[in-house]
Amino acid sequence: MIRWRRDEFAMTNNIEEYKQMKIIRRCLLLVLAAVISILIVACGSAPKKAQPDEASANADAGTELSAYAEQMRAAYQIQPGDKLAISVYGEEDLQKEVVVRPDGGITFPLVGDLQAGGRSVAQLQQDIAAGLTRYISEPEVSVTVQEVVGNKVFVLGQVKNPGEYVLTGGTSVLQALSMAGGITAFANRSKIKVIRRDKVTGQETVIPFDYGKVMRGKGLDKNIVLMSGDTVIVP
Repeated sequence: MIRWRRDEFAMTNNIEEYKQMKIIRRCLLLVLAAVISILIVACGSAPKKAQPDEASANADAGTELSAYAEQMRAAYQIQPGDKLAISVYGEEDLQKEVVVRPDGGITFPLVGDLQAGGRSVAQLQQDIAAGLTRYISEPEVSVTVQEVVGNKVFVLGQVKNPGEYVLTGGTSVLQALSMAGGITAFANRSKIKVIRRDKVTGQETVIPFDYGKVMRGKGLDKNIVLMSGDTVIVP
């Protein structure tokens, strides 16, 4: 009888301990949930770092590229072989595609022959408009270079982006190397050369260019202005 009561007492104690542990566990869970909620609210209310306006940045970059492209277009000088699209606003019969002849000339209705080679797009537009004023009041002329054939140079060898490049205005050897991404670490800086072919005789002339000297401000006379068809070789 006494033993049974002892067992009953022990069982009672175990049940009480179990209940207490269950209560403690619930309390711990509630405390943990409250802490997590506080952390979430704190993170949500923390000030965020200002992010750059990507749309605005892209718009600015696009504006800069457009401005650069317009500058390049304005500086470009038309060369023999270039393909031009010429039109006059409101005059369907005065829309024509022409290829600049080897002598630099073109022919346009009502104007006749005129010199395009060596002229900028804006200058050629003015020349055509001046020739049309005898027939049309205040003509609005548009000239677009559709294909560049004549005004190119070639940069080859130890440069980052070898290939052909369009001359804009007076492009020097140093500027052409820059257009090609610059020389590589393996380039022989003192042995760069420009090969120029005479368009009449076909004879080639080799013009040396020492990159190191020019960068130090010496031998600047070798930093010549390139001509159409020149080839810059970086060994």
